[in-house]
Amino acid sequence: MYDIAIIGAGPAGASAAIFAAKAGKQTLVIDNNKSITKMAWIKNHYGIMDIAGPELVDIGKKQASALGAVIVESTVQNVTKSGNGFRIDTEGQAYEANQVILATGATVDLAEKAGIHTKDATEPRIKRVIEVDAAGRTNIAGIWAAGTAAGVSVHTIITAGDGAKTAINVISELNGERYVDHDMLKRPE
Repeated sequence: MYDIAIIGAGPAGASAAIFAAKAGKQTLVIDNNKSITKMAWIKNHYGIMDIAGPELVDIGKKQASALGAVIVESTVQNVTKSGNGFRIDTEGQAYEANQVILATGATVDLAEKAGIHTKDATEPRIKRVIEVDAAGRTNIAGIWAAGTAAGVSVHTIITAGDGAKTAINVISELNGERYVDHDMLKRPE
């Protein structure tokens, strides 16, 4: 059983995975390799002069993996309640996780199939989004959503930040106290 399963490894999903794995949570990322970011040329991302979308997505996956996240390339068919967590069925494999973060980009079909509430979107070219509270919670306890799927702007820097925010909220809930992650430069002696 994983602590956190993240569905989608675009900027929101990979960012959530980086924070979850770095916090020591058993983290699973299931990605269908269809991120809309793979079509982008990015010149408006803080800290990066410019980068191709496929390269940004690959770097995010590598960062999450280096911190211990397990990355699986597959398509999730369904998410259902199972015991104390959730069962995630893919194209031939099943996984279990205590908490689930949906970072499915422009698609909400999986969320709707799982009984999660959606609503009309406000972003151009995005039709529906998952209803979430300010923390990223959906109407089903233990299932969260982040990034474009959760209604934030499609800009990679915003979706990445939303993925991080949602992961921190999930980690905080699992820990029973507010989680903070700050790395500091070592001061010269």
